[in-house]
Amino acid sequence: MRKGLVDELQKIISESSNIVFFGGAGVSTESGIPDFRSVDGLYHQQWDYPPEVILSHSFFMKNPEEFYRFYRAKMLCEAKPNPAHKKLAALERRGKLKAVITQNIDNLHQMAGSRNVLELHGSVYRNHCMKCRAFYDEEYIKSTQGVPRCPKCGGIIKPDVVLYEEALDSHVIQESVSAISQAEVMIIGGTSLSVYPAASLIDYFRGGHLVVINRDSTPRDSMAELVISQPIGEVFAQIQE
Repeated sequence: MRKGLVDELQKIISESSNIVFFGGAGVSTESGIPDFRSVDGLYHQQWDYPPEVILSHSFFMKNPEEFYRFYRAKMLCEAKPNPAHKKLAALERRGKLKAVITQNIDNLHQMAGSRNVLELHGSVYRNHCMKCRAFYDEEYIKSTQGVPRCPKCGGIIKPDVVLYEEALDSHVIQESVSAISQAEVMIIGGTSLSVYPAASLIDYFRGGHLVVINRDSTPRDSMAELVISQPIGEVFAQIQE
């Protein structure tokens, strides 16, 4: 890794007190959670249906048994925060990082200590009965077999994860737009910026420093002041708070 690029990132972070981080699956792959689009990702694994079909609202409603077979096998992962999660949490504690906006559903940012985490696609740690809205955590889902049902009313329990065909939460979107539009520095990390409407939130950035840290190229590279094509955990491990 070119030391000069990390030095440039360090300078940007050190001189700013209004940073927003926008991240995707690549932030969690270094914690052992597979992404969707890489060579080894979920889109390249064999199931009876493509993952994008299984993880759709209509499929969930028609075939919850197969949905939960895939969901338990591939979406409920045992993982711990990596250096990227930990350093972002440390920067927030220092008052430098104002928000983490994530497309991930794994709760790793919160596990690392981040408090202002805006989850665009929801979280596997929250589940609700579709009938009475009773809340159930991830451990309850893990303790059940087949389609989990509410012991209070018998309704099917659904993860608070935004499935294909479902809209993003309007409050989360508003909070994300507000954070991005006010940020002085925006760091985009571990995302191909190919998932919409989440990726379109980048358009609200009006600050002075746009940084992209991603293994592969993104559509925003040409707009960025700094592009680092390395695993994000390795990069943040070198950053001083």
